[in-house]
Amino acid sequence: MRVLLLVSAFNGLSQRAWCALTEAGHDVGVLLATGPEEIVDGVRAAQPELVLCPYLKHRVPAEVWRNWRTVIIHPGPVGDRGPSSLDWAITEGTSTWGVTALQAVEEMDAGPVWAHRSFPIPGPPPRKSALYSGPVADAALECIAEVLAKAADPDFTPTPAQHLAEPRTRPVMTQADRAFDWTEPTERIVRHIRAADGFPGVRTEVAGLPVFAYDAHPGLALGTRPGAVLARRQGAVLVGTGDGAVWLGHLRAADAGTGPAFKLPATALLRHRISGVPQAPVGPGGDAEQPSYQQIRYRRTGAVGWLAFDFYNGAMATGHCRRLRAALRHAADQDTQVLVLRGGTEAFSNGIHLNLTEAAADPAGAAWANIKAINEVCREIIGCTRQTVVAAYAGSAGAGGAMLGLGADVVAARAGIVLNPYYDIGLYGSELHTFTLPRRVGADTARQLLDRRLPVSAERAATLGLVDEVGPRHPHAYTLWLTELALRLADPRAARARRAAKATALAAEPVPLDAYEAQELAEMSRDMFADRSGFAAARRAFVTKAAPGGTPARLAARPAEPARGARLSRQRTAADDEPGSRVRPAVPMPA
Repeated sequence: MRVLLLVSAFNGLSQRAWCALTEAGHDVGVLLATGPEEIVDGVRAAQPELVLCPYLKHRVPAEVWRNWRTVIIHPGPVGDRGPSSLDWAITEGTSTWGVTALQAVEEMDAGPVWAHRSFPIPGPPPRKSALYSGPVADAALECIAEVLAKAADPDFTPTPAQHLAEPRTRPVMTQADRAFDWTEPTERIVRHIRAADGFPGVRTEVAGLPVFAYDAHPGLALGTRPGAVLARRQGAVLVGTGDGAVWLGHLRAADAGTGPAFKLPATALLRHRISGVPQAPVGPGGDAEQPSYQQIRYRRTGAVGWLAFDFYNGAMATGHCRRLRAALRHAADQDTQVLVLRGGTEAFSNGIHLNLTEAAADPAGAAWANIKAINEVCREIIGCTRQTVVAAYAGSAGAGGAMLGLGADVVAARAGIVLNPYYDIGLYGSELHTFTLPRRVGADTARQLLDRRLPVSAERAATLGLVDEVGPRHPHAYTLWLTELALRLADPRAARARRAAKATALAAEPVPLDAYEAQELAEMSRDMFADRSGFAAARRAFVTKAAPGGTPARLAARPAEPARGARLSRQRTAADDEPGSRVRPAVPMPA
């Protein structure tokens, strides 16, 4: 089927939908919604059989939904209406939620229903971004598969929503609805902030500065002073509440002139305001405070070492990379057969930290230090021959983060995640990918992945060789599966043979790893310091969430065949950049 994804951004859910549909054999194009006229013109040019909107903040023009079947994926159960569905669900502590695929009509979220799914909301209260990228996205993909099956049936008619549930329209959640006082209980404060993560945050005051707060975690503190900054750790600050404390990992300045208009680690924004606040120590395996704000954890279970890291939105700053490198060295010194390097469920990694780069006094210098630091992490993974290294992608990965774990002996991905090598951000890319990627997928496929810059699902990545093993979609089931995989790999005889083979192969490499990195960094220096590909502007647009100027050519629908006309909806009720050619690489790369 010829399908057009009409989206406000090519976000995680849109990428999952694109992967699922293209890999199922459909002819899929993307149209970024930039305005009513552009939407109408784009749909008319594409002439789709179905317009699908997995992530759309804009209203669909009447000319579109009246002439093309248009299905909206709404992140709420049948009958739910309004733009703040997840915000209300988390704030009110709803135990069960849903996703509805409904046909676009004049009234928002009021069209007839094509498909719907429900799911439990996990407790304690999840971050809105985690709920959206997890249970909501999983349910949405099931709805999309059902929509495509029904769209192929000429006799299908969607069900009026009022036949399934009473409509409930809720308003946009305002800052007044989100407001809290620091004298209130920790659980309520965390719930309110998580309901606003990652947009728009909750307006409050920290260390005398008006901010929007994100990335909240419960903490413990004795003799707390509500609203006071009690400690700091790994970029976060601990703020007293009525019955304990809350770790705030990220803040955004609320007023112009008081800081950048984008999120930063809390300590990076507050700076001199917290100069006298003590550092909270972190032990190698945690500390007495539970739950605790700790981005990197190591534990050992028999012959398997588990090194878990979870950085907000998958962004890895220079400091993150240095701490992870140190943790890798500590893990490699332990007497284990297998080392599992596992990223967060929401995001494995998305490469260097663009927000901190943009906020730096010398952005080019900050980016340069950051890329060199992440390369050191990659070197530790590639060069580890004391253990079998498993890179466990529990969450999606993008840009350099997709390349981060490719030097591991085994790459294990959770079903449903997406790998998106190198965005249109104006960077050549490093992370030793010119060494690792061709060895996994071959030189031709490596070049195609880098030139096209399109996402691939975990399942498709496995057919390419990018991924070795694909585990269950549900995070808990994936953890159990990963444990079984690690135990199988920990067989002493097989593990010794695998490590010996890796050491022999590395020693026999005709070109040293330094040469691959030097070639990559030479290219990156032109992007970071000479800005040859527009890195500065692309980075600024990314961190400020600037509206897209148009749909990149690599995503856009191919021109419609002349014989194809607009396919009018039989189900409608009366009521709804050119792929860049990269020069790859000058360094010889034997397979």
